[in-house]
Amino acid sequence: MNSLIVNNVSKSFGATQAAVDLSFEVKSGEIFAILGPNGAGKTTMIRMALDILRPDRGTIEVLGGVINQAAKDRIGYLPEERGLYKNLTVIDCLAYMGRLKGMKSSDARRQAAALVDRVELGDVLDKKISQLSRGMQQKVQFVATILHDPDLIIVDEPFSGLDPVNTLLIKDLIFEMKQKGKTVIMSTHMMHQVEAMAGRMLMVNKGRKVLYGPVDDIRQQYSAHALYIGGEGNWAALPFAERVTFDEEERASLVFLRQGVTPDDAFRLIAQQPNLHVDRFEVALPSLDDIFIEVVEGQRRPGGNGANGRDGQK
Repeated sequence: MNSLIVNNVSKSFGATQAAVDLSFEVKSGEIFAILGPNGAGKTTMIRMALDILRPDRGTIEVLGGVINQAAKDRIGYLPEERGLYKNLTVIDCLAYMGRLKGMKSSDARRQAAALVDRVELGDVLDKKISQLSRGMQQKVQFVATILHDPDLIIVDEPFSGLDPVNTLLIKDLIFEMKQKGKTVIMSTHMMHQVEAMAGRMLMVNKGRKVLYGPVDDIRQQYSAHALYIGGEGNWAALPFAERVTFDEEERASLVFLRQGVTPDDAFRLIAQQPNLHVDRFEVALPSLDDIFIEVVEGQRRPGGNGANGRDGQK
C-alpha cells in the first residue's frame, strides 16, 4: 500500500513553475526524503499533499484516497516555519493542538507530558513558548507533530536549530515511528541525515523530478568506480589501478579501477601482495551532497570523487 501517490501534478504561481508533471509514490511504513535547492518546489509539493494548496493539474491520493478531514486527522505535519502559539504554555499549546486532531483534553495532556519528557523538556511544561530557545521550540513542534499518533508524518527541516545531541534524539524518535509502521516524509538540506535514514528519495529542481528511487541505488548509479584504500603500500603500482589520488576529507587513497575490474578482483589481488598492509577497503560511493552538486549545479566536487567521474555529465 502507498501512503501518497502523486500523478502528473503541476502547479504555477504566475510565471513561476513550482511543480511540473511530478509523479512519485511514497510507500507505507518507509522513510522517504524530498530534496532540492531552495525554491525547487519541495514545500509547495508538501502543501499540495496536505490540501493546503491545490494543484493546477494532476491528482494526489493520501492514505488511500482523495484527502478529506478524516485523512487529515491521520497526518502529523511539522512545518519549516514554526506554528506554535507563543503566548501559551507548552502544555496548553500541545493540549490545544491535540484537541484539534480529535484527542480528548485529558488524553492530549497526558500524552504531551510524556512526549515532552521524552525530548528532555519536562521542566518547561509550564513555561510559555516565547520563553524557549529555538531548539526547544523545534522539539515542542515535533512533539505536536506526533502527539495524536498519526499514520503519516511529514516533517519539513526537522533538525533545524538542533545541536547534534538533540538531532540524534529526534532522529531516534523518527526511527521509532517507522518501527511502528508509520510513514515518514522528510524534507531536509541535511544530506547525511537522508543517507542515514531514508530508504528512498525524490530530488526536485525547478519543480521537476531529477532523481527518484532507493538512496543506495542512486549512490551506486553515480559511483566513480573507485575504492577507498587505507594503509601502507604503493597503490598506484597495482595492476588494477587506473589512477590514484588522496582524499583529504576521507584520509584515504582514492583508487580508480580500470574498466572491467570489480572490487572483488581488487581485493583478491591485494590479498596476494604480502608487502601491502590494508586497514581500510571500501567501495567509494559519492555522498548525496556530491550528487546534489552534480545534478543541480552541473559540477563535481574538487578532487574528483563526485558522482560518476564524468565531469558533471549525467
